Amino acid sequence: MADSNFIDYVKIHCRSGKGGAGSRHFHRAKYVPKGGPDGGDGGRGGHIILKGNKQMWTLLPLKFNRHIFAGNGESGSAGRSSGKDGQDVIVEVPTGTVVFDAETGEFLCEVNEHGQEIKLLRGGRGGLGNWHFKSSTNRTPRYAQPGEPAIERTVILELKLLADVGLVGLPNAGKSTLLSAVSAARPKIADYPFTTMEPQLGIVSYRGNRSFVMADIPGIIEGASEGKGLGLRFLRHIERNAVLLFMVPADADDIKAQYETLLNELRQFNPQLMDKERVLAISKSDLLDEELRHEIEKTLPADIPHVFISAVTGFGLDELKDVLWGAITDERNQIATPDITHRPLDGHHRVREEDEFVFDTPPTIEADEDNEEDFDDDFDNSYDDIEWDDDYNLDMIDEDGDTRKD
Repeated sequence: MADSNFIDYVKIHCRSGKGGAGSRHFHRAKYVPKGGPDGGDGGRGGHIILKGNKQMWTLLPLKFNRHIFAGNGESGSAGRSSGKDGQDVIVEVPTGTVVFDAETGEFLCEVNEHGQEIKLLRGGRGGLGNWHFKSSTNRTPRYAQPGEPAIERTVILELKLLADVGLVGLPNAGKSTLLSAVSAARPKIADYPFTTMEPQLGIVSYRGNRSFVMADIPGIIEGASEGKGLGLRFLRHIERNAVLLFMVPADADDIKAQYETLLNELRQFNPQLMDKERVLAISKSDLLDEELRHEIEKTLPADIPHVFISAVTGFGLDELKDVLWGAITDERNQIATPDITHRPLDGHHRVREEDEFVFDTPPTIEADEDNEEDFDDDFDNSYDDIEWDDDYNLDMIDEDGDTRKD
């Protein structure tokens, strides 16, 4: 995987911008001896924004840009002049990207549509200038609000490919051969286990100029839910599939037992996968005669449709497409993105080399001496009587792009 451009799991460190401090300036003019407070507000800090891009298929750009820092807001100035807002940072990710907290493994958000923008970390709000606090009993307020601090967080981005049909099977079950037979995809095919080292996508043509997407993942072995083999690392990609196509070779010792093994590994990985439509394909059926097929058919599970196929000779492929298309177009099997429950990351679902990645110590956030003003000796620098407005959108970007509410 080190030499592959397909990166579906990456750990990055993000920091939004801090808000600028409000100004405590007083108006001074030649003929205005008591101009009063006119300190402006500080600018808000920059946001960290995730944006979906359907043209991207990998998280590779983020693997070489692990530190994402937004700009800080500038302090207010005289004449009620507000400080400049910090620069937002827009991070483009492939559609199907899910974000987890790197420390706790908690699910944070997901990007599913092209152009969708999600505010991962909001910038700190700028402080109010002293002109906001003038009153009939307090005509010379010598204080202003400081800006809100920046937010730092280390997150894990996990890509889950979007496909209609996901292939599930043990190594050398014929998954890559089937994908190459029904689509233009050309995955690597060999006679040794774990030939497929990364997920492959193919567009399968169907009658009436229709088509659907099929995804092939590395083979699953018994114990994959406990971290064995490669299958667990890529099982995330079938969580978004509408239909799961289980593939068991005809020369297996016990076809039903292999199917139950695969089903159990999916159940251990994410119990919600049990709710998806399943189809069983008996591959390499060119090795069987009609009598053997009837004998094997008696031992297959009764609660799942099955098809005997041979990707080499083309036997049963048209019938398989008909069964898959019927399952995909069934309203009960339509992908309902809001209903997907993303299991939190735990020890089995993490990628060791990413989880153990150590970031360089980020620059400390220090006050800008040019934006700070000396307080009077009789002022205790206390803001207990100043309250923030908690009505703030933390999730999505407003249509006008202005998320600050004073």
